[in-house]
Amino acid sequence: MNHVLSEFYRDRYGVSPENIILYGQSIGTVPTVDLASRYECAAVILHSPLMSGLRVAFPDTRKTYCFDAFPSIDKISKVTSPVLVIHGTEDEVIDFSHGLAMYERCPRAVEPLWVEGAGHNDIELYAQYLERLKQFISHELPNS
Repeated sequence: MNHVLSEFYRDRYGVSPENIILYGQSIGTVPTVDLASRYECAAVILHSPLMSGLRVAFPDTRKTYCFDAFPSIDKISKVTSPVLVIHGTEDEVIDFSHGLAMYERCPRAVEPLWVEGAGHNDIELYAQYLERLKQFISHELPNS
């Protein structure tokens, strides 16, 4: 695993990888998965993740093509940190199946949060969202 990013944060800011939690929401899960697949960090939180750009636009897509710029589904298996996946069951932008598939491919996935009835932009309004984040960060990480 490449440790350049870890060294950058340690040297410049005095922050070590075990104190870095990467959080991505929606399209922001793409760079989050990319970073986590290449660099060491304490944990990863994926909020309404997408498998790939093509799979959002064309839901029947079953494989990754070379022109798909966002192949998170192929990178998630390289993430060595604990991963919490959060997704609303009624997401109208990125289908719930994306969150489920990403969760199933995570080597170190923790108990996911499937928010029954939540859409793409309202998960934060459900009480279990903050409860699950607090549980994950305070009790499920190695240094918590």
